Amino acid sequence: MQNTNPKQFRAEMKDYLELAAKEPIRIQRRAGDSYILVKEESYQEMQNEILSLQRRLLGMSQVVSGQTQEYKIGDRTRLKRLARK
Repeated sequence: MQNTNPKQFRAEMKDYLELAAKEPIRIQRRAGDSYILVKEESYQEMQNEILSLQRRLLGMSQVVSGQTQEYKIGDRTRLKRLARK
């Protein structure tokens, strides 16, 4: 990950935007605040991964707490909503 400051980022914005397509860029202010510049596609992939992990965690917590129902082979009642019409 490349590091820069706002002044250098402004001066070389085009170069940093091209670099951000390949890897994240950390922009750190004097006050200590940091910002990360990433390509939108990468950001969307991270958001999708977070959503997927949240859904898995929710599913696992439902299993642990006993909020699930057992599926028995041959039981088609739970699958009706998936059947083609």
